[in-house]
Amino acid sequence: MYRRFIATITAAAIAITAIGALPAAADERDTARALAAILGLAVVGKIIHDNRKDDRVQRHQPAPVYRQKQHKQQVYNPPRYQNQHVQPRPLPQRVDRKLLPGQCLRSFDTRGGKVRMFGRKCLNNNYQYTRRLPQQCLQLFRTNRGDRQGYEARCLRQNGYSLARG
Repeated sequence: MYRRFIATITAAAIAITAIGALPAAADERDTARALAAILGLAVVGKIIHDNRKDDRVQRHQPAPVYRQKQHKQQVYNPPRYQNQHVQPRPLPQRVDRKLLPGQCLRSFDTRGGKVRMFGRKCLNNNYQYTRRLPQQCLQLFRTNRGDRQGYEARCLRQNGYSLARG
């Protein structure tokens, strides 16, 4: 089957080459056609070469040996549980109290520049351990909207607190 296909392509390439060689005077179009024909022959030759190489490689490989299995292997099937939804365990209290809620982190423009802080009211509503926060981090900031009181984010981070993600 491959030989017929390759022979057809070769014959077509030769015919195209013969048609392109009819006029004696060659201009730019004829030169481009001739180069395209030569390129086409080179591609066909490469395909033929690769197919022959594949045939040689397949002929020289030893035939696979099939052996019968002596015994059947046992496969471990884990038991299926009815409740597939596993709830994660809550974090230990010593870790949980150092995670601050992300919705309380705000950024305010002040005369001294931008300040990132955790709002005091938001922390009282969303964080269980507000009374344990370091008091030196509690600051009063003057903003365009008035005075704001909260815990400075940089100070809390230096004291071991971090932002809870998610």
